[in-house]
Amino acid sequence: MSSIEDILKDRILVLDGAMGTMLQAYKFTEEDYRGERFKDYPSSLKGNNDLLSLTQPQAIADIHRKYFEAGADIVETNTFSATTIAMADYDMEFLVDELNEESARLAKEVALEFTKKEPHKPRFVAGSIGPTNKTASLSPDVNKPEYRAITFEELRVAYKQQVEGLIRGGVDILLVETVFDTLNAKAALFAIEEVKEEQSLSIPVMVSGTITDASGRTLSGQTVEAFLTSISHIPLLSVGFNCALGADQLFPYLKRLAHETDVYTSAHPNAGLPNAFGEYDQSAKEMQSQIEEYLSNNLINIIGGCCGTSPEHIRAIANVAKKFKPRNCKTLSTPTEY
Repeated sequence: MSSIEDILKDRILVLDGAMGTMLQAYKFTEEDYRGERFKDYPSSLKGNNDLLSLTQPQAIADIHRKYFEAGADIVETNTFSATTIAMADYDMEFLVDELNEESARLAKEVALEFTKKEPHKPRFVAGSIGPTNKTASLSPDVNKPEYRAITFEELRVAYKQQVEGLIRGGVDILLVETVFDTLNAKAALFAIEEVKEEQSLSIPVMVSGTITDASGRTLSGQTVEAFLTSISHIPLLSVGFNCALGADQLFPYLKRLAHETDVYTSAHPNAGLPNAFGEYDQSAKEMQSQIEEYLSNNLINIIGGCCGTSPEHIRAIANVAKKFKPRNCKTLSTPTEY
């Protein structure tokens, strides 16, 4: 099977869409989240989507399957919050090893199923590593600007445990995503490098930051260029942006990023901006048109969707991505249509 690095030289790869959007359609109850195993668990578990890899594994596998059928080359594991830090909200820190390993195994099983059917189009699994619900750079208390709810070391330890579980489960890539605080991301990258060294491993690493508003900065205040500089000491497969903004709003920041880096670039924006009810209304056709702007401007190597994106959106994105050659990292030239 060709390596992902080799494939990226030849074509644009498609990432999946939103796991949360798909899970909403199932309308899982508290009992569904609990399953038989956690029937009598003392904490409320509804909303713990990562737990569904254990209690509703068929649903998670089906979602991965739908994204692959829609044209995705890469699906993300259902592990966005699978660290001891985030799982503390549900008193489930003890499950972190199992959550990561089992979520990775589930996704890998489906990926292998599709690769076997279509060996000319191998499928890959990216281990999703979210930002946690705490920030190392900012105080959560405006009256105590010096206070930090988490330390770099606590983040490193938590991320290392997650990374080890994802690797045991068989992921092909590690994706540090939705980065709102680059110090958190640096802890994750430090942990990844530590695991790679300890296990004599070579595994591609993707990093995807989040521009939070029209200021063009991350939540912790970094510009596109500052964010890129902060993570440039680590050998990366790709760097990009996801979440917070729709494709249209993300365009100028992605353009700046693409012209500042010689590694592959990625983007998985939201399906537009949320409406008054927090829902995403942008159609697949509208999003496809905006993504085509990325492609015609030679900005992208890996493209997918975040909040509000469904297999329909990914199918539309995959269809338009076929028409374009990938961004050339070394010579940022005008794109050519096939």
